Amino acid sequence: MNIFISIYHGIQKIFTFPARLFSKKDKNNKKDKNKKKTNDDQDLMAEALKNASSFEGETSKVLEDTNVDKSNLVTFNYVVKNEAGQTIKSSFDAKTRNEVESFLIGEGYTIVSIEAQKKSILNSDIPLFNTKLTSGELSFALTQLSTYIKAGIPLIDSVRILAKQTVKPAKKKIYERIIYDLVAGEDFSKALENQSDVFPRLLINMVKASEMTGDLPSTLDEMSEYYTTIEDTKKQMISALTYPSIVLIMSVLVIAFVLIWVVPSFIDMFQDAEAGLPLITQITVAASNFLSQNYIWILLALVVIVVAFIAAYKNVKSFRRSVQVFLMKTPVIGKIMIYNEVTMFTKTFAQLLSHSVHITDSMAILSKISNNEVYKDIIANTMNTLSKGGKISESFKGQWAFPVVAYEMLVTGESTGQLATMMEKVSIHYANLHKNAVTQVKSLIEPITICFLAVSVGFILLSIIIPMFDLYSAVGDM
Repeated sequence: MNIFISIYHGIQKIFTFPARLFSKKDKNNKKDKNKKKTNDDQDLMAEALKNASSFEGETSKVLEDTNVDKSNLVTFNYVVKNEAGQTIKSSFDAKTRNEVESFLIGEGYTIVSIEAQKKSILNSDIPLFNTKLTSGELSFALTQLSTYIKAGIPLIDSVRILAKQTVKPAKKKIYERIIYDLVAGEDFSKALENQSDVFPRLLINMVKASEMTGDLPSTLDEMSEYYTTIEDTKKQMISALTYPSIVLIMSVLVIAFVLIWVVPSFIDMFQDAEAGLPLITQITVAASNFLSQNYIWILLALVVIVVAFIAAYKNVKSFRRSVQVFLMKTPVIGKIMIYNEVTMFTKTFAQLLSHSVHITDSMAILSKISNNEVYKDIIANTMNTLSKGGKISESFKGQWAFPVVAYEMLVTGESTGQLATMMEKVSIHYANLHKNAVTQVKSLIEPITICFLAVSVGFILLSIIIPMFDLYSAVGDM
């Protein structure tokens, strides 16, 4: 019986073999078709990416590698012509020449030449000039971007407009870098972060938060107002110090000129007359001789001292903190510094809180924004307190660099849950105090510098006139 069953199964396999064979071929054909279809879809997708639409209906290739390693970028010098036929020379950082070519074509330029920049001391990676955008430039750019986006212009096209409006090559390169990253599919915040040496960390974090909420124009307007406030504060300080600084420098130059080139001629006259010199004249003569013989060394010493001071202030934390503490405890200048720091701290803190940035993250951002070591220490203590479950106000209590009024409003905001609102009010209050303090300093410095010039020149004139009167009296007696 088993033999008959085996024979039956063998005959069945023989007759069904062709059907199974064709079935296997069909399955293989389907797999091949699916594989071919997948490859075709990938080819179409790659082709679509290569021919993505760009500004003003132009088409260009999308950069092949969106995750650009900044350390592997090469600087390419290029010469192009714009739509008006004007020749533009600049440089751009990319991985390959084709990427630069694709980018420039996409921006509507006619390429004349593209060459890789040779490495040398003059064009090394160490920046010789600061290309960071100023507060005024940031405010203007952010206002324009917000206006364009509200008008319905896409973000990438808005940045292109800013790039075309920019005249300076270094600033233009900043916007071109953003366009490059946006075309490659990066977020706006990531494009800004790729140039973290140009754009402030606060702006990057604010833009990142706005991308999550989808309200970029409002954030741009708020940040524009923020940087406008910073720019106004800087202008107030510059305005207060410009006139007195000019008067002081001119006073020193005039006094040095008189002592080095004018006073020696009178000294020779007094020596020829063998007249006795009063004490005031002896002091002037000694100062004149010292400057005449050592003015070159004095200039070199001043340059060395200034350079050493700046280098130490930038690189030595303890020295920087000591200088800042000394200035902050100086009667008049100290108020200006404290008011300015409190204004910037509270305003920035309010901006972060209003955009739902966590308090711990806000403190981390504030610690990197502030350049004052005293406030950095306070913020570090605050972060340590928060990590232990404490309140913000605990770290600010009794701090000499944080005024009592600001502390009380901080406590009130923390207890009522209106911390962002209170911090905004504190920033407005101390901004007004800072403005008034700057005005007072300006009104004080001007007469002080004028008095210094008058006393110094008067002292030299008296030292010359007094012995001349004695000389004329001696001649008259003869």
